[in-house]
Amino acid sequence: MNLDRAVFAFAGVMILLSLTLAHFSSANWLWLTAFVGANLLQAAFTGFCPVAKLFRKLGITSGCAFN
Repeated sequence: MNLDRAVFAFAGVMILLSLTLAHFSSANWLWLTAFVGANLLQAAFTGFCPVAKLFRKLGITSGCAFN
């Protein structure tokens, strides 16, 4: 798995987790979904993603999006 796919997988898991928590616990968990979406949007324009930096430090090889 390369860095790009790891970031997308992490974002997908966080979105699904926050939607599940919002459904069963509190609607305030939807703020996490909004944060993940905003982070993905800014990463598309700037190329900066904090999770990508963390995954790179963990040794995941770089993909083409986060060089």
